[in-house]
Amino acid sequence: MITSEHILKRREDYDGTSPFPTAAEQVSAGRAQTGLTATIVVLPFVALGTGLLLAWGHGVVLTDLLLAGALYMVTGFGVTVGFHRLLTHGSFTARPWLRIALAVAGSMSFQGNVIDWVAVHRRHHAFTDRPGDPHSPYRYGTSLYGQLRGLAHAHLGWLFTDDLTPASRYAPDLPADPAMVRVARAFPALCALSLGLPFLAGWAISGSLYGGLTAFLWAGLVRIALLQHVTWSVNSLCHVVGSRPFATRRHDRSTNLWPLAVLSFGESWHNGHHSEPTCAVHGLDRHQIDPAAGLIRLFERLGWATGVRWPDPGRVERRRRTGLSEGARTSAGP
Repeated sequence: MITSEHILKRREDYDGTSPFPTAAEQVSAGRAQTGLTATIVVLPFVALGTGLLLAWGHGVVLTDLLLAGALYMVTGFGVTVGFHRLLTHGSFTARPWLRIALAVAGSMSFQGNVIDWVAVHRRHHAFTDRPGDPHSPYRYGTSLYGQLRGLAHAHLGWLFTDDLTPASRYAPDLPADPAMVRVARAFPALCALSLGLPFLAGWAISGSLYGGLTAFLWAGLVRIALLQHVTWSVNSLCHVVGSRPFATRRHDRSTNLWPLAVLSFGESWHNGHHSEPTCAVHGLDRHQIDPAAGLIRLFERLGWATGVRWPDPGRVERRRRTGLSEGARTSAGP
């Protein structure tokens, strides 16, 4: 029987290069979960292929692209500003209605209910790239084979494992919040809404069922696929490829990956984020585009957000030069 003491000892013994001691003990998820996850992953790609066939020789309708862009921004900011910077790390305090609105928008991204999402991400920060991290690309070691297998695990494979992250341990504040509990329970309905809105809008704008179906494909399924894979790339690529200008704690290999900055709304400045997890800004250098931080600044000016944790230039420079950052010591999780 594997006890918590055994697991803790394994984490303490981890050398940073070997496969995680628990890597061979990974258990696959049940058939129902595996089937549902596979459907969510595969169906958008089927939609992309269908959309390309329909667009062959005709092009994509501008309305579909505009709808896709608008919904990508709504759901993307729901994840980055709502799920991540507000609810996971407490980078600012939002008015109750804004807190709920962001949680609803993030739930429409098909990335899981808000409580589970926050719990998993806090666990990731508690054990970044060490045994206990639910989606580290170093799970299978640092050999070429281990890295390739680890990237697949970090990007997508971890979704197919039976590795429960208890909210009672990692996110006890959210189950105690009635509003967040209601949003979490409404997750299936919000997913349906995320697909239904573009279909209804496309039908209404074009005046035809065909227009509704193409909007469903591009602004619904394809938009969801793009956002999902951008988010998953932060889990995978942003721990393997890119620069590491800021100090993080031991074994944490988070990186800054500029090509994803715009599509991820600033989340791919991942090394900056791991250096100071509670900061509202991830792009800590002046040239680094961080749309999520810009939206938080707008909320602050409108009086909708307070207590925003903006970066302190002196602290940023110290993290650029020193070993273990204060932000890493206080990262979310036990």
